[in-house]
Amino acid sequence: MPAPRTEVTEIVTGLATMGFPNVARALEVRPRNFLNVENEHYSALGESYASEQFTAEFDRAWENGVAFAQAADGLRGRPPWSVEWKGNQRPPGYEQIPADLRIDHVYLISCKYGSNILHNPSPGNLFVNLLLDREYRSDTGWYQEVAPDAYQAFYLACRAEVGTERLPARVTQLEDSHLRLIREGLPRRLSGDLGDSYTQFSHTVAAATAQRWASNMRNERRRETMLWRLLRLESAPYFVLGESADRRPLQYRVATPWDFRLRYSFRDLLVSPNREAQQPVVHWKALVHDRAVDAEMSVEGHVEIRWSHGRFGPSPEAKVYLDTPHHDVPGYFPLDEPAPETQPDLRLFD
Repeated sequence: MPAPRTEVTEIVTGLATMGFPNVARALEVRPRNFLNVENEHYSALGESYASEQFTAEFDRAWENGVAFAQAADGLRGRPPWSVEWKGNQRPPGYEQIPADLRIDHVYLISCKYGSNILHNPSPGNLFVNLLLDREYRSDTGWYQEVAPDAYQAFYLACRAEVGTERLPARVTQLEDSHLRLIREGLPRRLSGDLGDSYTQFSHTVAAATAQRWASNMRNERRRETMLWRLLRLESAPYFVLGESADRRPLQYRVATPWDFRLRYSFRDLLVSPNREAQQPVVHWKALVHDRAVDAEMSVEGHVEIRWSHGRFGPSPEAKVYLDTPHHDVPGYFPLDEPAPETQPDLRLFD
């Protein structure tokens, strides 16, 4: 089941598009054309609203839904026929558009709160498959694949710190029982010689990863499509309503690659290791030309490569972060002003 905070941000955003005067009235009515939202969800939301536990989330979600309802890019003041909530449904395949709500079978909305993360794939999926699919198989794991000597050196430093002969001599020989010994024997923060060893390992992984990523984007077409996938520009437009990690409101339309090429000229996508970070980090920066204002612009982010289930676990993750503010990203168009309360000029259709 979705967490209570997730239910608040997603369901209340949908309710706010339906023309109710406030949250209390929407929860009282429990509209039947809000599909996949049951009485139990409304009851839980009512309790959360009364307890004032998620007051900020209720307010922001309502504000975002109303903005979409009024926007010319959105509903233009027209009450929707139906709103559908995805809830805990999971796609059977590799779904690209991160939609949480669907309005009138057309408008797809992603509710994104408190995070600047774009993707969370495996390193192989990102740096080798270029986010095309998730079918990447590795017999050794990413660290062993790109930086085997540095990985082994860091492991030996950890083995000496743990001080047990029950650990094997090679990092490739680790089993689940060994990982438990490492977890219990290592401090949470690595310092001194052990910290230096981890820093050296991290920088080696970052450099090798950046080189591998760049070699797989060996021409302009691949680099441009990689940028589209990083920014989650898909074949259909969708909307993001939410709040950034620094608590700024997010209200924008995500363009398609078609839209992107109509307005922008792709220059390049550059990747490089971050040699200042204390873990493996690869920086990425895209350069584009905005033809609408005849200006060069850039969008930047970084990828943190890290263990997801403890040190030396078999499956590290590659978290892709957006560092450029969302409303400054080429292809992310802020919702425009509310549509004027006037009828269209029918003379245009004479």
